[in-house]
Amino acid sequence: MNRMGRSRSTPKDLTVIAVPFYFGSMAVEYLWLRRNAPRRGPTAGEYERRDTLASLSMGVGSLLAPLVAPRLFDPVTPGRGRWGRVLVATVLGAAAVTTVAEHAARRARNGTRLGVGPTGRAGERQPPPVEPDAGRPKGAVADRLASAGGVATIALGGVVLSTTWASLTTPERLWKRRRLPDLGSGPLAVALAIVGWDFIYYWNHRFMHECRYMWAVHVVHHSSEHYNLSTALRQPVADAIGVSVPYGALCLVGISPALVATARGVNLLYQFWIHTEAIGRIGPPEEVLNTPSHHRVHHGSNSQYLDRNHGSILIVWDRLFGTFEREDQAVVYGITKNIKTFDPIRIASHEYVDMLRDVARSSSWAERLSHVVRGPGWAASTNPAG
Repeated sequence: MNRMGRSRSTPKDLTVIAVPFYFGSMAVEYLWLRRNAPRRGPTAGEYERRDTLASLSMGVGSLLAPLVAPRLFDPVTPGRGRWGRVLVATVLGAAAVTTVAEHAARRARNGTRLGVGPTGRAGERQPPPVEPDAGRPKGAVADRLASAGGVATIALGGVVLSTTWASLTTPERLWKRRRLPDLGSGPLAVALAIVGWDFIYYWNHRFMHECRYMWAVHVVHHSSEHYNLSTALRQPVADAIGVSVPYGALCLVGISPALVATARGVNLLYQFWIHTEAIGRIGPPEEVLNTPSHHRVHHGSNSQYLDRNHGSILIVWDRLFGTFEREDQAVVYGITKNIKTFDPIRIASHEYVDMLRDVARSSSWAERLSHVVRGPGWAASTNPAG
């Protein structure tokens, strides 16, 4: 998404051009909330200084991250960077060490071995010999190796997968492999680009809620317990290590990289205004468009609102694919287990820390991978105490 291709003049980033509009709109919303506070009473839509500053910090971070990410990840991208093969070899080595250590730890935990019994008959179980250090848990070293190796494999493997996928699916690269001729830059092509981006966005957004690895990227946006226009700017900073359906796929059907960039800007600009409690329901347009009411549902931690209304501009995707929910009760914003912090570093990293901690505690590859690729709710159900 960050490498839009240079086959044509690079389009201006609409989201950057709109920065004055963002702050102007936030000021209007703030004044409106203050004016109506006596009538409305306290709401989660109010601005809280520390929360707003955290959201703005994440917004700035999301703008800087695409500038820093290439310097960090290009050298280790397989097939592109000079250290790509080293990284792949490291991942494979860590996986091998983990597997061997896991097997050794499992054998040690069994506590008995097959061998020649006291009567000399092969195959009988006999007690293991008494170790000099009887107080030391059997397989402790192997357990630690498996734990560290599992974390290294998952963390570095994620970098290998995400950087390789990003390198193979840039709009510029897919444009060269397009299956249809250039659709040009007319109104029809622009409309197709916007609708196409919106369709892919629905699936990527849904994927972010249903796969913990991608939820770790996206949870930043849901971490606030407030809901106002500043929340729209609380954007992820770790997109570079995510894996998603490439928006550059639009290039395969004749939509140019420049139009893909334009569609991105339109999509993000539209999403800004729906992050507010100042606008109620707007009637018939809600049958087709995503609105503040629909998106409030998406940000709710209420059980009936979880993983609903993933659309960006159009809500029709949710209606078609069974993820639509109307706003019919007060929304409780935030995540199911709020982190109670305004520290941007903690906001950006807490789910990665929790996920890798769960990986470190796992005793098999099936369990490790489940903590990464299954939904965040699965991890919570297997470790309810956190």
